[in-house]
Amino acid sequence: MQERSERTRRRLVGAGAELFHRNGYANATLGDIAGAAGVTKGALYFHFASKDELAEAVQQRGCALLHASVRSLREGGASPLQALIDTTHWMARMLHEDPAIPASFRITKECAGHQPPVIDFQRTWLTVVCTLLRQARDTGELCAERRWENAESLVAAAACGIEGMSGTGMPYGELQRKVADLWALLLPSVVAAGREGEYRTRAAAPLWAAAGVDPEPESESGSELESESELESALGSGPEDGFEDGFDDVGAVGAGAGAGSGFNS
Repeated sequence: MQERSERTRRRLVGAGAELFHRNGYANATLGDIAGAAGVTKGALYFHFASKDELAEAVQQRGCALLHASVRSLREGGASPLQALIDTTHWMARMLHEDPAIPASFRITKECAGHQPPVIDFQRTWLTVVCTLLRQARDTGELCAERRWENAESLVAAAACGIEGMSGTGMPYGELQRKVADLWALLLPSVVAAGREGEYRTRAAAPLWAAAGVDPEPESESGSELESESELESALGSGPEDGFEDGFDDVGAVGAGAGAGSGFNS
């Protein structure tokens, strides 16, 4: 019975992700989502009391997928900077392959100012990007002669652009090439001269799959990382790796920071 309930919940989250991504939060009805999942509205209400709850579950899945992929990359031996490069390629791929990722971005944008606040997935994405970049700095991968704030702003802006390019309908193959070209331009700006060749800028086979990590980190209670210590654990960092300049409150990333709270807000 428990297993059947879990399967139903996963179908509902998957159908919700697909319809939130395709139609938007306002236009995706619970009736349509129940129909797409192949269940009755009564079964949907057994798991989710409202559309808000279902949207939160979709975003929790997006957060869980993101954190699981980064964790497996780091556990697989990737340096912080290589893990960051690979994570941007992962994002480009998942924006096309798993609707929970583009749906999470879209819910964040469309529900800005919503009460209660929705998970700010854009902020979650930036937190992961900037945490990995900070780890790269602290382990000596970045050029010490360049201002940290400049490198952080440049890489954060580039990472945000991946979702924007995907939103234009760009095919995955083209998006993958653009992300690789982006890193070919970024690396000389952030690493010491002559070290660009140490990093692979093109997409590789998913390291998290090779590491045996479950790519479906879904549970009935949600798998979102809601605290700073959990996020640091997922990224393999210590408590000294917290954010500055607007990212000290990492705990708000998953726990309902408003969609209007962006980078360095």
